[in-house]
Amino acid sequence: MTQTNELVFRTEDFRPDEVLDLFAESARDREIVDALKARNPIVLVGSRGVGKSFLMRVAEAELHRDFTSERIVPVYVSFTRSSLVQPRNSDTFQHWMLAKLCSRIIRSLRSLGILDPQTSAARTLAGDGLGGGGAAETSVERLENDFEESWQHPAQQIDASVLPSVDALKDVIEELCQRADIRRLVVLFDEAAHVFMPEQQRAFFTLFRDLRTAYLSCKAAIYPGVTAFGDTFQPAHDASMLVLDRDLLDRTYVDQMREIVSKQADSRLKAEILKNPELFFVLAYAASGNPRLLLKTLARLERLNRDSVNTLLKTFYRTELWAEHTALGEKYRGHQPLIDWGRKFVEDEVIPQLRTRWADKAEQGGRSSAFFWVHKDAPEPVKEALRLLAYTGIVIEHSKGIKATRSELGTRYLVNLGILFSGLEPNPASQGYELATALDPRRMTEFGANYPSFAGVQVDLKAIEDAGFDNALQVQLGKPLDVLDITDWQKSQLHSLNLATVGDVLRSSEARLREAYYVGEKRSRRIRNAAVAAVLEYLSG
Repeated sequence: MTQTNELVFRTEDFRPDEVLDLFAESARDREIVDALKARNPIVLVGSRGVGKSFLMRVAEAELHRDFTSERIVPVYVSFTRSSLVQPRNSDTFQHWMLAKLCSRIIRSLRSLGILDPQTSAARTLAGDGLGGGGAAETSVERLENDFEESWQHPAQQIDASVLPSVDALKDVIEELCQRADIRRLVVLFDEAAHVFMPEQQRAFFTLFRDLRTAYLSCKAAIYPGVTAFGDTFQPAHDASMLVLDRDLLDRTYVDQMREIVSKQADSRLKAEILKNPELFFVLAYAASGNPRLLLKTLARLERLNRDSVNTLLKTFYRTELWAEHTALGEKYRGHQPLIDWGRKFVEDEVIPQLRTRWADKAEQGGRSSAFFWVHKDAPEPVKEALRLLAYTGIVIEHSKGIKATRSELGTRYLVNLGILFSGLEPNPASQGYELATALDPRRMTEFGANYPSFAGVQVDLKAIEDAGFDNALQVQLGKPLDVLDITDWQKSQLHSLNLATVGDVLRSSEARLREAYYVGEKRSRRIRNAAVAAVLEYLSG
């Protein structure tokens, strides 16, 4: 379906000066943003598209705006390119992280006009000093780029001797803060650890813990699937874990989602939403608290009417969302048994039992359910399969430590409502509205520790980790560019230049894109930014 409404659903496509104007603040969002700006370490957990990056950018923008009075420097560090860093030894990833951090600290201090290039601290951060009046590329920035281009030159050795040690970096930050009257630096690590690379996860969380100092406060955004915190990082003691979700049971939920859309929507779309509140209600609940899903579905609608919503629910949620989850198994072969089993479990076990409860809604006091519960002692492969389902947004982890029958403890999950709506016939929009207005988390379907289907997932999790990631990256780079989540027009322009694969797109320059018909400097930059963002998201899973 052709994209018709100009809605932006990736944070990286917003300019920094747009972020605060587009912030549709809820009480929970404000709580998270304030925590990101505060002193204590924070790990922000959420599925793709729920708004982790956006809230980090809001925190960055507010700290930047208030720097004169608060004297707190925000340092935003995106790890989206982590999948491109080819490991040469056990220290490769840590060296890349340090190079990334040093270069972003330099950039943040420069933007505030408080970096003296003549100081020893500045020279240590830069690797060999800040030349050209502080504007030239530094050795650390070149090193960062070398690591991120290492996928093109796997055999090339990279000299990281210009990097400071972690302890030296902390000393440098303390010196900088004292010289410039800075209270502290707040480092916002976005896309902090690749969900399919436990070795990277452990390296990151070790660094996260080691960086803690009175002058440096670290925050990290991660996906629900990240579990390899390593031996030195203890989530209960080394950071506060915050979960970003939007409670579908909150009476203000639809209003919150409507405000997010209204910040971008044109007058026509706003008028259609006002005219069709029930249809917007269904789409908002189908997104299950995920703004990106809501924006993407609205962007596809030529008109907000019942027929188009019914068609969209069936195509997007029944087909595309599941296809995206299944595709993870093609990219990460070691995880394929978990991914395939998770889909089969939800489609063949969870959804049919939920539908039985819907049919008996009258006997359930008029309430419906989209919730299921899994015992805390379920096999580890089952829990990992559920984490992968949460990563792609098929299910949402609702609450831990929930008591079920016979007071057994477990985790309650919510099935993505769009997937549930898509199977309702003949009118998903109308029936979805009835289902959503009657949700009750207490009406959950229970799966005990020894549920028979759990025996069907026999996977050695340690073997999956040991299988590594390198070959998977090369396979992904060879995939056709049509797998990327960009517009059909952008794909057509890339094809017109004989770019065929994900790797071809990643290697292309803006100058190359300007060879396409009717593509100038500005448009080439937009296409490249959108294409590279889509490539990196595709590579990350």
